[in-house]
Amino acid sequence: MKKNILIMAVGVWFLSASLSSCNYLNKKPDNLLTSDLIWSTRANAESYLYNIYGYIVETDGGDFSAMGASDESSVSIPGTNVRQMVAGNWSPVNAYFDNWDNYYRGIRSSFIFEANIDKVPASQLSVTLKNQYKAESRFLRGWFYWQLIKQYGPVVKVTEALSLNADFNKFPRSSFDECKDYVNTLMDQAAAGLPAEWATTSNYGRPTKGSCLAVKAQLALLAASPLWNGNPSFASFKNQDGTQLAPTVYDANKWKIAADAAKAVIDLGSYKLFTNLDNGGTVFDPYLSVRDLFITNWNSEIIFSRNSWNYTGYTKCVTPGAGGYSMYNATQNVVDAFYMNNGKTIDDPSSGYIASNFAQSNGGKYWEHKKGQWNMYANREPRFYAYIQYNGRPVLPAPTVDDKNYYSSTENIDGTGRAEFYYNGKAGAKASGASNNITGYDVLKNVSPADNIRQWTANYRPFILIRYAEILLDYVEALNEYDPSNQNIVLYLDQIRSRAGLPGIETVYPGAVGNKDLMRKYILRERQVELCFESDRYYTLIRRLLLGADENQTIYGLNVNTDDQGQGFSFGALYNKTLFQKRVWNNKMYLFPISQYQLDRDRALVQNPGW
Repeated sequence: MKKNILIMAVGVWFLSASLSSCNYLNKKPDNLLTSDLIWSTRANAESYLYNIYGYIVETDGGDFSAMGASDESSVSIPGTNVRQMVAGNWSPVNAYFDNWDNYYRGIRSSFIFEANIDKVPASQLSVTLKNQYKAESRFLRGWFYWQLIKQYGPVVKVTEALSLNADFNKFPRSSFDECKDYVNTLMDQAAAGLPAEWATTSNYGRPTKGSCLAVKAQLALLAASPLWNGNPSFASFKNQDGTQLAPTVYDANKWKIAADAAKAVIDLGSYKLFTNLDNGGTVFDPYLSVRDLFITNWNSEIIFSRNSWNYTGYTKCVTPGAGGYSMYNATQNVVDAFYMNNGKTIDDPSSGYIASNFAQSNGGKYWEHKKGQWNMYANREPRFYAYIQYNGRPVLPAPTVDDKNYYSSTENIDGTGRAEFYYNGKAGAKASGASNNITGYDVLKNVSPADNIRQWTANYRPFILIRYAEILLDYVEALNEYDPSNQNIVLYLDQIRSRAGLPGIETVYPGAVGNKDLMRKYILRERQVELCFESDRYYTLIRRLLLGADENQTIYGLNVNTDDQGQGFSFGALYNKTLFQKRVWNNKMYLFPISQYQLDRDRALVQNPGW
């Protein structure tokens, strides 16, 4: 009698896929189907594949890397897992965001799928489609391994679905290089069976050749960075038999490998930076370009996305009170990272930045500051206004005047719905509710003006996992490390700055051109701004061994807990830069601990250093 796939034995990485979990195209087979029935029809087999997509972890606001684990943001609820992490309250026993089982379930499911898909009758599923689906499955397996490597470092390399009788104590971790090479192999195999672009919208969300090359580029950048490129802290990181798990010697050529891998994505010619001209605009608008990139149904900047995610819940969490939870809060650290509209940093004496008093006039563009807002927010770059919700700025997800007025106290009702982050405001520290703003800012990225979160409605958009701007930044960062005089650094960095409405780096800071250390500073700053709240800041600081630096553990916000005594928007003391949080750091945190649960189940596993 055939065993039901759902009741296969539970193990560390060999857990079977649950066909009742979240799936990709909102299709799923009856979860009591036998294995014979699953592979007897196209619909059931495709549902199994879509179920594998369901193991992709959403990296929206609910993920540590996107919200709360780096210096760009915090979560307003003290007891949440990410707040426990940054307070140092975690260990292998209470390992937070433990994705180990989830990814290995996806890995096992991919093996099962590839071993059985050919059983589907040819009358229902062509050889061409079977090969395409196998390629998608290999990509997903590679993706899961890539996510495991980012979080845990070297992992257990499993190359087949293990039998129920396997001795699971005989599977140690493979070295970092072995894991990296395996992912690269899977991506090469997947790329051979995938198109450069999908011709129909029904296939959006599936990987392409570019998706495969992009993962290789990301992995190569990680391998070149200080965390894994001869890190002396990992000299004793070994398996029980003495096998070295981390590279012990620095190799400068890894930066060239990373640059070449990113350039391979660029040279495909399949992607470009999105602008509002791609969305019906007739005149280039940098604000709409950087805002609408995330809220269009599909665009040519997306390299890989998840098409099923909780965009309504995310919008509710980033929206100020009273309509939203005001739960995902940006920090003063990231606010200070955005450029002025002349492309200069706020600490540049020639930038025109003013940190005090209220603005006496409106900004020159419709998206800029308004009279009466604090000068700190005056004349900033378009990305600042598209990605940061600050005090006095109208709430975005409120389409009607009535919706806007809902966010205003009686004395402030004017049809604009300005966010009230001062103490007695509707989104202030005194407001009722458990998730009131704690830094003076909310995240505004990935929020649509057509959303009406007061009514719990939000417009569909894909969740972007990899986009072209990141690849451009990967390329220039790696290129700068081994060939700082290469003119492509300025060329491709300026593409991102130009889309954001800023002058070129060579115009604003000509001294950075050809200067490796100075250019690195501006490249990492560009990553901090362009990719904010997309998980990149956390992983960039991790791979660069910078997350533990004091300036990245000292978190600032506004003076939100001082009573405004009825002054409301005219309360100037709100804008005093205030220490919000001095986080706890130990260098062991550059890798997540493997949970004690996993170590007890596989005695061949060794723990990550320091845990």
